Amino acid sequence: MEGNIAVNLTAVRERIAAAARGASRVPDNVTLVAVSKTHPAATVRQALVAGHRVFGENRVQEAEAKYPELREEFPNLALHLIGPLQSNKVRDALSIFDVIESVDRPRLAQVLAKEMDHSGRRRPCLIEVNTGEEAQKAGILPAEADGFVIECRDRLGLPVIGLMCVPPIDEEPALHFALLREIARRNELEVLSMGMSADYEKAIRFGATHVRVGTAIFGARGTG
Repeated sequence: MEGNIAVNLTAVRERIAAAARGASRVPDNVTLVAVSKTHPAATVRQALVAGHRVFGENRVQEAEAKYPELREEFPNLALHLIGPLQSNKVRDALSIFDVIESVDRPRLAQVLAKEMDHSGRRRPCLIEVNTGEEAQKAGILPAEADGFVIECRDRLGLPVIGLMCVPPIDEEPALHFALLREIARRNELEVLSMGMSADYEKAIRFGATHVRVGTAIFGARGTG
């Protein structure tokens, strides 16, 4: 499958466009975040050569190993952190990532705000909401989301632009997409990062502005 990355990208883009049109939306208003975690730089480069520019990584260390050289060749690529961020990795994350999608707790928000002020690197942030209230998952609980948005945006001054979620694998994702959309609406946030390889078309119907697709583009994940 990896040998057909350009073909896969075209197919995913076509499905995104069809889903957007089906929801009376403009296809260009949906950004495809190609999730390259566990795939080597050479594989990512195939997607870059095919014209794609927006990627998602889960780990700071993995991104640091893969992307600096790729960015030299393709300076207009954009890299999103979509996995959990440890507070002691904030400085590194702000230097390598263009968007932080996983602001998931007060302590992290505080460290991010302090480091952004110190470094001048003000990266757009998304708040991760644990819509399924799963104990093993990161994210702010839905009941606490409004207060956390206010804390991050108004008190800490973080550049919060939207919300992100990862629905439980055994539940209907539409319920979670609708919940995230409602939290975003009442907080006047325009960006919704939701939907992955199995459900991104449904997420688009519920207003996703960013869909995070890995397997459908790069194939099965490698080890890591």
